Amino acid sequence: MGVRKSTPLPSSAEQVIDLTDIEETRAILGEGDANLRALRDRLGIQVSARGTRLLLRGPSHALAQAKAAIQALRAIYRRQGRVESSDILQAITVTEQDIEMPNEGALQLPGKGRWATPRTPGQKAYLDAIARHDLVLCTGPAGSGKTYLAVAAAIHALGQGAVNRIVLARPAVEAGEKLGFLPGDMAEKVNPYLRPIYDALDDLLTPEQSHRYTERGVIEVAPIAFMRGRTLNRSFAILDEAQNCTVAQLKMFLTRLGNQSKAVVTGDVTQSDLPGGTSGLVDALQTLQGVPGIAEVALRDCDIVRHPLVTRIVEAYERRRPRTS
Repeated sequence: MGVRKSTPLPSSAEQVIDLTDIEETRAILGEGDANLRALRDRLGIQVSARGTRLLLRGPSHALAQAKAAIQALRAIYRRQGRVESSDILQAITVTEQDIEMPNEGALQLPGKGRWATPRTPGQKAYLDAIARHDLVLCTGPAGSGKTYLAVAAAIHALGQGAVNRIVLARPAVEAGEKLGFLPGDMAEKVNPYLRPIYDALDDLLTPEQSHRYTERGVIEVAPIAFMRGRTLNRSFAILDEAQNCTVAQLKMFLTRLGNQSKAVVTGDVTQSDLPGGTSGLVDALQTLQGVPGIAEVALRDCDIVRHPLVTRIVEAYERRRPRTS
């Protein structure tokens, strides 16, 4: 099975794509055939499905784009067993830019058949930087995969035996005056600030794996304040939402690195919640520029892989943001 071979397509032609089975077909079509409608709307072609066969009609250049987009979805499905609602628009966008979808670069996770796959060239470049450098500073808008891919890289490194533990840290911006008024012990007080990291773990690990790793201390999730005085050997450390760290906090985190360790610092410099002063992430990007062993990666709006509306929301706010000379 696969894409049927044919003679070169004329200016208006048709293309038949045979999918593997009904499960793959349902994933490619999307809920309520949403992916087929996206192909029609964005590429101006006709698409119909009969069983596991797709029939595409339209201009030859549009059919070539549609074929490439569908093949990208098939690669995603084979890697992770599902296709997200944002994948089709991302695949079409990449083909419109004449950029090959990054089917390579997927990270194998602990457990049979589990993978984390970069969905844009920018995301693939991000994972490549993590593989090649001991410290990566990654900036980008909401939904571009900064945290998710960093956690995936850490879990991959753990599964491969490259590190012995994962340390995930995040600033609790309101840890001064307001945190004391929240109910519960310290763990319960800071848990809301750490929830996004737990969400990434829940998506990348089975419940049994997540429970086992956290119970044994192999994976530790904590506010950045808990990092002071420690040295992290054979560890993969991630600092999320670093734009909300002070300069002193970020310097403290970076100097925790021990032997055979990696660190990834992520954040969005346009969304700082600090009450005042310089963001530690902005300062680090300036201070560490050009230092050997450190990579800086800037993800963009085109790397957003959440709901398609997220990209348009980010772009709308960007248009309103004052430009600096």
